[in-house]
Amino acid sequence: MRRLVLVEFLTVDGVVQGLGSPDEDRRGGFEHGGWGVPYAADVHATLGADGVSGTGAYLFGRRTYEKMAEFWPDQPDANPIAAHMNATPKHVASRTLRDEDLRWAGATVLQGDLAPAVGELLADGDGDVAVLGSGDLARQLLRLDVVDELRLIVHPLLLGTGTRLFGELPAPRALRLVRHDVTAAGSLVLGYELARDGAPVA
Repeated sequence: MRRLVLVEFLTVDGVVQGLGSPDEDRRGGFEHGGWGVPYAADVHATLGADGVSGTGAYLFGRRTYEKMAEFWPDQPDANPIAAHMNATPKHVASRTLRDEDLRWAGATVLQGDLAPAVGELLADGDGDVAVLGSGDLARQLLRLDVVDELRLIVHPLLLGTGTRLFGELPAPRALRLVRHDVTAAGSLVLGYELARDGAPVA
């Protein structure tokens, strides 16, 4: 069974909306898009190629996929993150897109309802399945209790407004810290393991 890993960039007050550019996500009148850009170079320097080395597939929500597909396919293989993402299978959780709509090589749409589709994805193949961003999808996966690890990159910033990563859960979840690092700009890189099915984290 493969592991499902959520990789999320957020502020100290938990905001994940509009990380990459001013017009990325203006839902709700959000005006602080692009807040993650000043920290990106330091995060890449800290994580390096090791940040993606264990990933065998990616899983995106529709909005995040569309933003990523506008940028990464055109980046050179000299960028190790681009080289890995462009060569690795990508899956999109969407009820509106079809495979023929996806321009990013190696991308396919998950078929059927989310829970069984993710179960099939985790049951077959090698390497972790990494969910990048995709806040709505991430919250659904946490509620489904299929997440094995949270990798949180917490930027030293309070926005006070915007969509937060975490929503309501059916029950409390214990976490075990398995990684911690800090970038030159003060962003925290935190890895937490979660036990499935309510079991205690060893």
